[in-house]
Amino acid sequence: MGKSTAIIQYMISRVANDLLSERILYIPVDHFIVAQRSLFEIAEAFYQYGGELLCFDEIHKYPAWSKELKSIYDSFTNLKIIASGSSAMEIEKGSHDLSRRAIVYRMAGLSFREFLELSHGIELPELSLASILNHHEKLAFQVIDQLSAKGKKILPEFRDYLKHGYFPFIQEYQSESIYFIALEQGLHTTIESDLLSIYPGLTGASINKLKKLFSIIAESAPMIPDMKRLKNIIEVGDERTLKNYLKYLEDAKVISCLYKSGKGLKSLEKPAKIYLNNTNQAYAICPEQNANIGTIREIFFSNILMEGNRVTIPLKGDFRVNERYVFEVGGKGKSFTQIKDIPESYLALGDIETGVANKIPLWLFGFLY
Repeated sequence: MGKSTAIIQYMISRVANDLLSERILYIPVDHFIVAQRSLFEIAEAFYQYGGELLCFDEIHKYPAWSKELKSIYDSFTNLKIIASGSSAMEIEKGSHDLSRRAIVYRMAGLSFREFLELSHGIELPELSLASILNHHEKLAFQVIDQLSAKGKKILPEFRDYLKHGYFPFIQEYQSESIYFIALEQGLHTTIESDLLSIYPGLTGASINKLKKLFSIIAESAPMIPDMKRLKNIIEVGDERTLKNYLKYLEDAKVISCLYKSGKGLKSLEKPAKIYLNNTNQAYAICPEQNANIGTIREIFFSNILMEGNRVTIPLKGDFRVNERYVFEVGGKGKSFTQIKDIPESYLALGDIETGVANKIPLWLFGFLY
């Protein structure tokens, strides 16, 4: 997220921070003035006057955008193009028309590390999973020292991140409550609009069933799905349709489906657990006084580890990562009882600043990207 800011920063860095340079052009495609001419016409005029780097932001809101980008790419071979959109599903669908012409980057929500950098103007290192597991004591102290220099404490910062730090547009709103309203509205838009545009076979009745399914998951997360019961509640005829609905919601980044460890083709089995996609969603949907902190911690851990790792549900413990490491997630009172005999097992604890041995502060996993 924060793609528009990142793109603009990149563009001006290419022209020595000259905001008036004629070599770059930023176009918000959803602006009403842009509707007066085609993207191709804009690119052609820009290129003829010496333009070198062109950005189309919110490209997914332009009809047949991928075909027009293809024509621009093929016609103006020396023109560099950046195209971005806030609907990951639309971008993924349209990118198929641009095979061998474009590289697609998906921007995840802010990590805890990025949230701290953005909030306090500091630079913090990105850490590998191996370094966290092997050197977390030293690494945690280093981060805490940097924050202390700013007069900040790590645990209150982590609490704020879990509530409102995943998306950078919190800074655009006057209060956290308005931010939560915006998040909830975004969830409705994703299900009611984005899914319909990607899967045109969905009907109004299908969308209502998807909304009902999401509502059930949100109330129960983490859900251990009873497929037969769910099928009856949302009134679908077969389990395959229900699995498709879960896939649609996962593709839309509103839920995360985790499967049993050691399994192969996950399409042939049901999810072992279903979580909301991120902790900010959980707080937006469920008032803070009703939010289950244990669930919040598990959502954070699964969300952050699923970026670049395989995360599954083991027989013992909460999560298995890369079919190797086993983790229990909890508070400082959590013990090794459930995983004491499992090699390479760890506790990720949510309310400790620093850890020792195989007890690791949960917040430090927020430095994986």
